Amino acid sequence: MDIFQWPLGVATYRNFPVVEASWSMVYNERPYLCNFLGTVYENSSRQALMNILKQNGNDKLCWVSSREQWQPQETNESLKNYQDALLQSDLTLCPAGVNTECYRIYEACSCGSIPVVEDVMTAGSCGNTSAHHSAPLQLLKSMNAPFIFIKNWKELPAILEKEKTVSLSEKIQRRKRLLHWYQYFKTELKMRFTNILESSFLSNNKGSL
Repeated sequence: MDIFQWPLGVATYRNFPVVEASWSMVYNERPYLCNFLGTVYENSSRQALMNILKQNGNDKLCWVSSREQWQPQETNESLKNYQDALLQSDLTLCPAGVNTECYRIYEACSCGSIPVVEDVMTAGSCGNTSAHHSAPLQLLKSMNAPFIFIKNWKELPAILEKEKTVSLSEKIQRRKRLLHWYQYFKTELKMRFTNILESSFLSNNKGSL
C-alpha cells in the first residue's frame, strides 16, 4: 500500500480531552436535539445551515453558537461549552469548513452524539480524481460509520422532525452502537497502521536481526 489514509481525530492541539464513556452519557435524556458551535464563513454552507435552523425554529431546540472568525485556541470556558454541547445533544451538525473532514466528527463520536456530516467535495484537486465520488469521507464510509450523511442542509428539517419521534430507548441503542463503532474504528486503524509499518520497514530486516 503506497498511501495509508489516517483520520483527522480530535483536536488535541486545542486540548480536547480523552472522553471516557459513562452511564449518564449513554442512558440520560439529552436536552438538545442538535448542536453547532463554530465559525460561520461568509457565503458558505455553514451560513446556509444557520439560516435553515432559524427558518424552522429548530435553533431554539438546538445548542447553537456561531462566530465570524476562526480561533486557533479555545478558552477554558469555550472548551467547556463545546464539550457540554456535545454531551447534551443527540445530534452534532458537521458542516464542511475549509475541508469536509473535521475534528468535530470524531469529537461528537467520543461523546455519543451522532454526527450529521455534510458529504460534499470542498475546493481543491481531490475532485479531479477518478475516485472523487467517494472522497473525502471514503475511510468512514468503508468502515460503515453509523452517521447521517447529507448532501444539502435543506435535508436537515426533515431529519430533525424525525429525530423528535425517536424514543429514549432507541437513542440509547444508537449511542451504544456509535461508541462501540468508534472504539472499533480506532483499534482497527491502529492495527492496520502497525501492520503496514511492520510489513514495509521491518520485514526486510528480519534476517539480519
